[in-house]
Amino acid sequence: MALVNFGHFTSMRMENQAIRGLSLHLDRLQRDCRAVFDTDLDRDEVLDYVRHAVGDEQGVATVRVTVFDPELDMGHPGSDATPHILVTMRLAGAMPPPPLAVRTFEFSRDTPEVKHVGLFSQLRLRRLAQRGGSDDVLFLETDGRISEGGTWNTGFVAEDGTVIWPQAAVLPGVTMQLLQNAYPHKVAPVTLADLPRMRAAFATNASIGVRAISVVNDRLFAVDGPVLSELQQCYVAIEGERAIHEGVHQPFW
Repeated sequence: MALVNFGHFTSMRMENQAIRGLSLHLDRLQRDCRAVFDTDLDRDEVLDYVRHAVGDEQGVATVRVTVFDPELDMGHPGSDATPHILVTMRLAGAMPPPPLAVRTFEFSRDTPEVKHVGLFSQLRLRRLAQRGGSDDVLFLETDGRISEGGTWNTGFVAEDGTVIWPQAAVLPGVTMQLLQNAYPHKVAPVTLADLPRMRAAFATNASIGVRAISVVNDRLFAVDGPVLSELQQCYVAIEGERAIHEGVHQPFW
């Protein structure tokens, strides 16, 4: 993978051997495998590898499943693919982490609907933001609409308390999907000019849950409002899945 940066992945937060949105993560892996490698991925094989990697770990960890083909090379990426599965695990921090201060850049990810391993551009901009005193990046499309963060989705809380997810070409994040299924919201275009009418901003992904954004460029946002607290509590209350097999819940281990 270091020599041919071609593949896709998903990252999941495991707590006491349960994963919120596990079925959605497996759906993503299957969907992206078809999009990237033009072939199908076996959900049960993925779960077997996850079980092997995790073992009897009872703590809180981030489990990443990466799909790649070591036989594809830079000269022949169009060859028929036989995807391999790599599962890695690292300890996860407390949720939610401290608020983020972000800086905006005009940028659109290549193939934004796929969670692919091509992260150089996002990490380069994240580095620039951090070198300039911010924590992370928030992307703008060429028409000025806010889209997503470096490795997370974003949402806003309007003055009337409405949760707004930006309408843009973004990765359909699992955490975002879970929250959209559980909490009232609307999807609408959001630009920098709209930010004075927003009460709060937040970032979401499987590792951080719902994380407050305190600063966008030079605009400050509240980080302890009731809607943010409700979103965080709503996400924590979502029950983790222990296994998915043809739509039937079974013991994960």
